[in-house]
Amino acid sequence: MSKPSIGFLGLGLMGSAMCQRLLDLSYPLTVIANRSRENVDKAVARGAVEVKTAREVAERSDIVMLCMDTSASVESRMYGDEGVIAGLSPQAVAIDFGTSLPNSTRAIGEAVSVKDATYLDAPLGRTPAHALDGALNIMCSGDRAAYDRVEPVLKDLGENVFHLGVLGSGHTIKLINNFFAMTTANAMAEAFAIADKMGVAREQVYAVMSAGPNHSGMMDFVKAYAVDGNPNALEFAIKNANKDVGYYGQMASDAHVDSIMSKSAREALSSAVDAGFGDKMVSEMVDFLAEKYAKPGSS
Repeated sequence: MSKPSIGFLGLGLMGSAMCQRLLDLSYPLTVIANRSRENVDKAVARGAVEVKTAREVAERSDIVMLCMDTSASVESRMYGDEGVIAGLSPQAVAIDFGTSLPNSTRAIGEAVSVKDATYLDAPLGRTPAHALDGALNIMCSGDRAAYDRVEPVLKDLGENVFHLGVLGSGHTIKLINNFFAMTTANAMAEAFAIADKMGVAREQVYAVMSAGPNHSGMMDFVKAYAVDGNPNALEFAIKNANKDVGYYGQMASDAHVDSIMSKSAREALSSAVDAGFGDKMVSEMVDFLAEKYAKPGSS
């Protein structure tokens, strides 16, 4: 049986790795350049076809995949005369693998349905290294019949593939997950920074905390940098964490909830971005906080 043709928009670190996986498995692949030529050239060198517009990507594809940084980026590629929606064929499926606002996702889904096509949200867990091996966690939601059609492709990309309900459920759960993870990471970074301020060893703080119920994977990711000097145990940039926690707060606000717990994490992350830490990894929040708290009269 022939493989469905895939169109891919957003060849950053994760998107490029996903494209390499699709090419490894001989999927017909169409791509479009965005910010960098390097990853597009790498895909084209292995047989992908490059086109000029998102509409052309959709016109050549049974399944259109997007792995973009923000909801605004997704919307800019989906809408308009040269956007994905304009080029979708009936029965085509478009999938947003990024972390987007659920309300934006649902609005795009309505616009896609006018073309007798289907929109799914499928945010990702794990890293580009997992993507190369087809071992991502994929949190998909939307029309079940469309999901069933694309599930074999998703299982070529992911080790753990979930269908989570109606459109937007995947993005909702991903934002809740990332809010909790980034709040935990920032709390651990502050714990180490306050240890510095109080003159106790970070190693001792970790030894005590990790021996009890506070122990978690996120604690270990932050400790990997704060104690061991490895910032890449958690390959997630501060600017991306700031975006996701902000989206979580926006999602809560859209539901008429004033999120209490996300505010401190957002303040820390946005302050770090403003101080030039945006491209550093989340575990390096310990440096931002340690420097901040080391100043006289810091608050």
